Amino acid sequence: MGSDIGGILLPDSRLAREATELIRDVADDLIYHHSRRVYLFGAHHGRRHGLAFDPELLYVGALFHDLGLTEKFRTSQQRFELDGADEARAFLTARGIPADRARLVWEGIALHTTPEIPHHMAPEVALVTAGVELDVLGIGYDTLAPETREAVVAAHPRPDFKRRILHAFHAGLAHRPQTTFGNVKADVLDRFEEGYTRPNFVRIIEDSPWPE
Repeated sequence: MGSDIGGILLPDSRLAREATELIRDVADDLIYHHSRRVYLFGAHHGRRHGLAFDPELLYVGALFHDLGLTEKFRTSQQRFELDGADEARAFLTARGIPADRARLVWEGIALHTTPEIPHHMAPEVALVTAGVELDVLGIGYDTLAPETREAVVAAHPRPDFKRRILHAFHAGLAHRPQTTFGNVKADVLDRFEEGYTRPNFVRIIEDSPWPE
């Protein structure tokens, strides 16, 4: 393991270093620092709840989870979570990680904006969501000792984070509004994208081509 931030160890393997280099090359400070906090908060949550997890896999999942919001990777028409999940799986398999282990990382990233379900899956899946929920939504904020929280934020600052992460979501979603159907990201475009109409599940059923 590598450095210690707030009592939480960061992996320092070749795999972890290469993942850090990749994210550092394509992500701005907002996404980089957020992703590192997601690992630290997720690992803290896992340790607190006695979960056995692979730190390398959790680290890659955390670092790649918002890759689909970066300028280089946000050009697809699929959900941005899938952009990061696909890249993470390719990154891991290219480095000899078995398919079943890479699949855990893919699932952790693909499901990190889907409430509740990840928490019933493998720790490497659940802890990405736990880290995201704490850093973005504040869920579990009071479970962190103030000194741990302060150490993490000192190492990975979050200036104007709420406004800036919402802007990053908007920039990553505006060209693919169809990907917000049935998930929380519809709230982002409803707030920030002029002319956006929120998809309505009931109306889609009622207007389907089936006669009854």
